[in-house]
Amino acid sequence: MRNILFWALIPLLVPQALYVRKTAPRFAPASGPSNGYVGSGTQARLLAIGDSIIAGVGATTLSRALVGQTANALAISLGSCVEWKALGVSGYNSEKVLNRLVPKLPDVPVDYVILSVGVNDVTGLTTLRQWRQNLNFLVARLQTHSPNAIVAVAGLPPLHGFPLLPQPLRAVFGMRSRSLDEELRKILHGLPNCVYVPLDFDPDPSKFAPDGYHPSEESYAEYGRHMADELIKVAKRRNL
Repeated sequence: MRNILFWALIPLLVPQALYVRKTAPRFAPASGPSNGYVGSGTQARLLAIGDSIIAGVGATTLSRALVGQTANALAISLGSCVEWKALGVSGYNSEKVLNRLVPKLPDVPVDYVILSVGVNDVTGLTTLRQWRQNLNFLVARLQTHSPNAIVAVAGLPPLHGFPLLPQPLRAVFGMRSRSLDEELRKILHGLPNCVYVPLDFDPDPSKFAPDGYHPSEESYAEYGRHMADELIKVAKRRNL
């Protein structure tokens, strides 16, 4: 029913969506190198792949974005050196991540993976069928590349509260993001070495960068700690 309602409403919202696309501020990805090290001791490898969250839009540098904050939290929890690498492009949906970024995976396997994708599938009108197919392929390719890695997939954010989006577009995109998020949970349920990490927060304007669409550096730090916690939990369960 939610899927039918979404497709029925979208034609009515095209003018509003085009206006938002035309007038929305464009923030650059985070600056600095796309890879780095944090901590000391035994080395672990972290790969982050996906959309603008991985590209660090809203943060000054990638070390202060999700990948860097997760690496820092992992290094503290593990008492080790974490080598991190980010493969993220703002605006990429699941199909582009699969076809353009997966072929650029590093030559050596990694220990931990963060995948962030989905918002651009909402705004780009990806069908649920295509979403499911792309996600299954993405997770399979990541697990083939790094068979022993723990893969953490970020849930879709609460688009119904994004300050940038006007009503009723905000409500309709929020409804769609919940649908894709539910499918994501179903796909990951029961998959070995995979964990769904919800991005469920009170969409207060203070949680966002000035563009009203991407996380603030404080939000990146908070979510990075949460992401690292979930990765560590899976690692502990696996080692029992």
